[in-house]
Amino acid sequence: MGKIRTVSGDIHPSSLGLTLSHEHVMCDFIGAKSVDRNRYDRREVVQTMLPYLLEIRQLGVTGFVDCTPAFIGRDPIVLAELSRSAGIHILTNTGLYKEPYLPDYAYKCSADELAAVWVAEIEEGVEDEIVRARTGRVERFPVKAGFVKIAVNPGPIEPVQEKIVRAAVRCSQLTGAAVVCHTGHPTAVLELLRVVKEEQLEPDRLVVAHLDAVDDWSVHAKVFEWGAWASYDGVSESTLERTLRLLELALAEGYEGQVLLSQDAGWYNVGEPRGGRIREYSYIVKVFSRLIEDKFGGSLPGELLVRNPARAFEMR
Repeated sequence: MGKIRTVSGDIHPSSLGLTLSHEHVMCDFIGAKSVDRNRYDRREVVQTMLPYLLEIRQLGVTGFVDCTPAFIGRDPIVLAELSRSAGIHILTNTGLYKEPYLPDYAYKCSADELAAVWVAEIEEGVEDEIVRARTGRVERFPVKAGFVKIAVNPGPIEPVQEKIVRAAVRCSQLTGAAVVCHTGHPTAVLELLRVVKEEQLEPDRLVVAHLDAVDDWSVHAKVFEWGAWASYDGVSESTLERTLRLLELALAEGYEGQVLLSQDAGWYNVGEPRGGRIREYSYIVKVFSRLIEDKFGGSLPGELLVRNPARAFEMR
């Protein structure tokens, strides 16, 4: 039986409910060599971000996919406390991002060695990645990852990023977890598709993040035709018309069952007072879902925000 792996444990996919499939609670962009848990106070992060999560919980959101990867502010303890306090199912991830947020071991390890680390984070518990990078020791949090988060660089893929993609596929094949990949550039998307096909990833295990930043519709079509998920995760007031146009094109081809919607919003920015300026998570529920309901029909929000996320993040 399939399951969704949250920071509080496994749930049935039908329990995930209305879900924001690509958001961030906290980020630290100082770089892998300088990132440190002493740069922030967990209590302050929870106190700062909890009201934003309580707001969307009151609006009916019960699922939240936190896409902050290792070495950019992933903190399972913060997420677990927010999940408990807000009453929202939160997912965290395993995997690695891209330069300058890669540790030295990303270059030294093979794809199979990286995959083994990530499988353990899904099955045993998320590591404190900073401890591994600095000492080589493994210290685990009592929280398991529910998906793999990686990235590809813009343009032709760099060797280290290709290795990370291959590792992510192998991890997915061993665990059934989804692979969410940061893209946003047409060549990056095509390179991603090439590598995952070579590794024989099941198409519905891939979520192509930030695909709405790609202008060329033929790139979207290749994602849909292969059977992967198109993540239109830049939803905001400023991108409203663009997202509606992409949805119109996708629906015209019958691809509504492969679209995820989210906002890439938040977040507590480590290094700024009280986390700096935080973009709330509520726009997609308060405004955008009503717009697509009026434009495309009443059942579409339920497909894009409830049924599709449950299918995309189901481990099977």
